Amino acid sequence: MPFESGQPLVRQCGNRNWLVEEEIRYRGNTDLFVVPVEFRTDFASVPRILTWLLPTYGRYTRPAILHDYLCCLSSRGEFQRVQADGLFRKSMRELDVAFLKRWLMWAAVRIGSVRQFGPRQLFSPWYNSIALVFLGVFALTYLIIPVVVIEVALLIFVVVEWILYPFVSVGRRGSNKPKLTWKL
Repeated sequence: MPFESGQPLVRQCGNRNWLVEEEIRYRGNTDLFVVPVEFRTDFASVPRILTWLLPTYGRYTRPAILHDYLCCLSSRGEFQRVQADGLFRKSMRELDVAFLKRWLMWAAVRIGSVRQFGPRQLFSPWYNSIALVFLGVFALTYLIIPVVVIEVALLIFVVVEWILYPFVSVGRRGSNKPKLTWKL
């Protein structure tokens, strides 16, 4: 297996962030990539609205941590983002992540690249752009109904929480006041 280390050893350091406690080693075709101890990751950066379909961790946890690290190098000009995204997909395939799941996750990171670095990222290489457009159309048609239903359910939950808070907090010190966080 190209990952030379076992399951990641991490500790939580925030609501969604984790610190790597033991280095993660991945051997590519020609290079060895080492995610260092104390590297901060959020595992797979899945929007909250889609975690029912793609949880933030799973079989793809090590590839997600590696991708976060390579993106960090990319932001400093030490690695190309398109290669980081490609290694993400390749390493998920090597860990037997299901075909559609890994391609959807790859499409999401490619779209993130386009948002961060501009449309020139989309056309590198050209055949990935065709896959990206196809996956985008598929995802929109497949996911629109569940996403709308979940958004409505989350809105109802927030409203109910605000309505019940005054009754629950009567006579209690330090009750946790609901926070309106509408973060996808």
